Amino acid sequence: MYRAYSTSHCVLELPEYHPFPKYKYAGVAEALQSHLEVRPAPAISWETLALAHSQDYLQKLRLEGLSRQESHKVGLPWSQSLLTRALHAAGGTLAATLDALQTGLGFNLAGGTHHAYSDRAEGYCLFNDVAVALAHLRAQGWQGRALIVDLDAHQGNGTAAFFRDDPTVFTLSVHAERNYPLKKEQSDLDVGLEDATGDKAYLEALEPALEQAFSHQPDLVFFNAGVDVLQNDRFGRLGLSLQGLAERDRRVLEKTQQANLPLVIVMGGGYNRDPQTTIAGHAQTYRLALEVLGTR
Repeated sequence: MYRAYSTSHCVLELPEYHPFPKYKYAGVAEALQSHLEVRPAPAISWETLALAHSQDYLQKLRLEGLSRQESHKVGLPWSQSLLTRALHAAGGTLAATLDALQTGLGFNLAGGTHHAYSDRAEGYCLFNDVAVALAHLRAQGWQGRALIVDLDAHQGNGTAAFFRDDPTVFTLSVHAERNYPLKKEQSDLDVGLEDATGDKAYLEALEPALEQAFSHQPDLVFFNAGVDVLQNDRFGRLGLSLQGLAERDRRVLEKTQQANLPLVIVMGGGYNRDPQTTIAGHAQTYRLALEVLGTR
């Protein structure tokens, strides 16, 4: 049975009615417990974080935390629980990455914190978990090429900035063009879509983007599988159905299968006005991965 890592054991202190969907982490873990061995995500070490993030930024988080202005930019009030959860979310992605290199599949039921830069937090993201995982692999001597397929509804600006000058990492972001972040970074391939794109137009735009991205000939794939692309999402704007989401995921998974590559799936965003739709969308992604890739 494949493993998945969850931050559902982390208690995040937030004001009542805050839009951050902390409910979904326990909900997705529960929905998948009969399909996967769900483990508590381990905390990442500060030494590992320092392979990707600046020492000044990490020191500030450890000793002072974020200022009110910085917290406003993140969209989350500063607390020790916020930091603790972020450490475990990043640790889950690293653990999932090591699993993927061993078994072909790695699952983090959190992560996808693609707005974090090396020296600052943005958009619900303290640490860039995928950048940290790749930095760890490099430090251990891994010399492969990586592909980051970011299909969250928001551009992965922090991830694009991390790998802007790294020819061994190809970054693909398919997102709502008029959505957050207002200032986009340049990924290797950006596909900015109009609001209310819907299933058909989305999938038509996705297919050539995936063809180009996989032609990079990666040795490892990271999939930021945000479900904020669904209809009725508070922040997503793209208007996909659950069936369209499944087809989106299937195309990524089949491309990965055809190339016989290890895959790491991180959760990304999902803020549906119906909490059960958020949970169902995320759980569907992981179940599909097991269906398509779990028999290799």
